Amino acid sequence: MLDVLLIFLVQIIFVPILTLRTVFMVKNENKKASVVGALEAVVYIFGVSLVLTGEQSIAAMIAYSLGFGIGIYIGGIIETKLAIGYTAYNVNLPSKNQELLDRLRNDGYGVTNYTGEGRDGYRYKMEILTKRSRERELELIIEMYEPKAFIISYEPRKFKGGFLVKSMKKRLKKKQQQEQSSATSA
Repeated sequence: MLDVLLIFLVQIIFVPILTLRTVFMVKNENKKASVVGALEAVVYIFGVSLVLTGEQSIAAMIAYSLGFGIGIYIGGIIETKLAIGYTAYNVNLPSKNQELLDRLRNDGYGVTNYTGEGRDGYRYKMEILTKRSRERELELIIEMYEPKAFIISYEPRKFKGGFLVKSMKKRLKKKQQQEQSSATSA
């Protein structure tokens, strides 16, 4: 019975690690993926050795399957909480909403605004790139100013330059300077 419980627990640990490694690979975070992959291999080998050396019972198979399913669920929760990466939003509006543009820019979002022609006349489109951790905040702001906005979001794999990259570099440089000054004062 202890083996069955261990198989269940190993799956609950293994599958979230597998999920994170996959996410890191998709996001081109290869160094992180390799570290997590090494941990994944250790857990996997431990789990396989339990399965292969133990008695092949229905209970062990059920524990393996349930642990796998629960591990997928837990891995999804962990990935959502980590919110790795960025999301690009295309927001279509019936009229140019300067208040919304100003609010988004003041809150640190990089926004590019376009005018286009739709079926029923001119439309206004905003392109916004944000960290995944700020998605909900962005959606709430848009909803507050433009409840009928048409929104499409997607995850970009690569980007170069632009407002967001510059601001991230500035924040990183400022953080490094703060760390250096606190290290020299200590």
